[in-house]
Amino acid sequence: MASTATIVPPESFDPILNRKQPAHAPCRTHHPVLAFIASGHSESRCPAGCRIVQRTLSLTHPEPYCPSLQAETALSRCTAIRTQLRAANLFADPSEASAAKSSLDSGVPAVQTETSWRISPCPLMLSRDQLAFFTALGPQLLSFYRALNRLYQESVKGALPAWIAQYLDHGKPDALVTYSRMKRLKDALPGVIRPDVIPTQDGMVITELDSVPGGIGLTAALSRAYADIGRHSSFVKGRPDHQESGPPTPHPSPLTPYEDEIVGGRDGMVRGFASMLQSAQAQHAGCVAILVSEEAKDYRPEMTWLAARLREQGIPAWCVEPRDIRFTEEGLFLKTDSGEQAVGLIYRFFELFDLPNIPKAELVQYAVKKTLVAVTPPYKPALEEKSAFALLHHPILRPYWKKELGEDCFLHLTTIMPRTWVLDPATLPPTATIPGLSLGERAVANWADLETATQKERHFVIKPSGFSELAWGSRGVSIGHDLPQSEWAGALHKALASFRTTPYILQEFHKGRLFDMEYMDEHGQSMVHMAGRARLSPYYFVTGETVELAGILATVCPADKKVIHGMRDAIMAPCAVATDDAQ
Repeated sequence: MASTATIVPPESFDPILNRKQPAHAPCRTHHPVLAFIASGHSESRCPAGCRIVQRTLSLTHPEPYCPSLQAETALSRCTAIRTQLRAANLFADPSEASAAKSSLDSGVPAVQTETSWRISPCPLMLSRDQLAFFTALGPQLLSFYRALNRLYQESVKGALPAWIAQYLDHGKPDALVTYSRMKRLKDALPGVIRPDVIPTQDGMVITELDSVPGGIGLTAALSRAYADIGRHSSFVKGRPDHQESGPPTPHPSPLTPYEDEIVGGRDGMVRGFASMLQSAQAQHAGCVAILVSEEAKDYRPEMTWLAARLREQGIPAWCVEPRDIRFTEEGLFLKTDSGEQAVGLIYRFFELFDLPNIPKAELVQYAVKKTLVAVTPPYKPALEEKSAFALLHHPILRPYWKKELGEDCFLHLTTIMPRTWVLDPATLPPTATIPGLSLGERAVANWADLETATQKERHFVIKPSGFSELAWGSRGVSIGHDLPQSEWAGALHKALASFRTTPYILQEFHKGRLFDMEYMDEHGQSMVHMAGRARLSPYYFVTGETVELAGILATVCPADKKVIHGMRDAIMAPCAVATDDAQ
């Protein structure tokens, strides 16, 4: 579904509001893809005050997830997808758990996955305009990371206010902070960028940024499974059970999506991840060790599967536990089925808060410091904080962001990244208010003002900023309007009291719009309809100075779930590009 965005120029007539607009210099910073998937029209304002009016098709009912298929065909597709995922050990099959055995060569870990979800016969369809939005978003987020990295460094040097670095460093061990400031890590940025994007009635909203995301292997496997199924029956022609003639059209580019295809193509996730790893490894000879901590053990099956696919691409990569690494003065080594190999690159699949629990963590850090091995994502906790959203919206820092990002990018990001505040318990002067925070028409001067907010006024989310075991997997999240008054006040008190060790943020809540879904029941005997809300997770891989969209994972949860994340009751599927006649 396409939409348009109109910039209302000075003294122009607005046909929707039936009045003239105040005169000021026209804004050049908006683009039609700033926000789409709106119902009727919506508006937002730039810092100069001009309005963007969104115009789209009216949505009075949940939007169909995919064209209707005959029940027999839909069941057959779901069964084939489930079979392929089970063969890869990425979908739980309790009856076979005890028999799960394999080797590194097969790509199946010795521990059976416990992951399961609802399988849909179709990927989630995107329009070309929507795809354009996601394609353009990657370079903008890379620019944001670069600007955030420089913001932190300038704060440390004293060129910018010290409180910026203090916020980003708060709660971290001094040793880790010192390590992260090494000169050799100065320009290092995450090689993977994954935002969590919520389609709402008013447009797209980015609720979080993750530089150590799960789901890379899963999205890669889902892309393969749905692409393989789609080679034999079209899911975007608008005609049930349409049979394709001839072999599938070769993909014009490994990472460039085109219509009638999975975003990124069948193997875009694998190729994109491989290119990122090769870029990060640079001149360091040796294999790639994907280190998965015990805390993140649920992701081992997908990362082990992914490592096997990398080896098929000619990249020697293994998913291992940190204890499997052997340290010498010459570097790090890993025992594989092909014998012992030197490690050239560590892919860090663990959170930095977990470092004290990771075997040989100090030895790995020493090897990185001595340039014996490369590592990605870098050990830079300041880049993994949700409080970065608060810094983006802080009025004092607006000139910095506009200069570093450019006006277009700045306005785009401040439009789609919700307003966020650091829950700092420091006392404000009597004449001060918290920038941009209000309850109705009342400015907020004290966090205690929020305790008595009405349910309508509490459309906020409280969550840990980053350096905590509660900061991932939707843990530690409190949704204001979904809690009784006393529990909301308690969550606020807890967050403020935790500031010294675990800072929390307050963020605007945005409700996802509904999608009409279909999935196969657990027994594989019937198709079930579901109204659900979606989280779209695009995966961007950074190679040198470029960033590419390699795939998008859709997680659709039942409508009654307030927090959208991977769960047994969710539908998980890749995104695909719909043709004009299917939109």
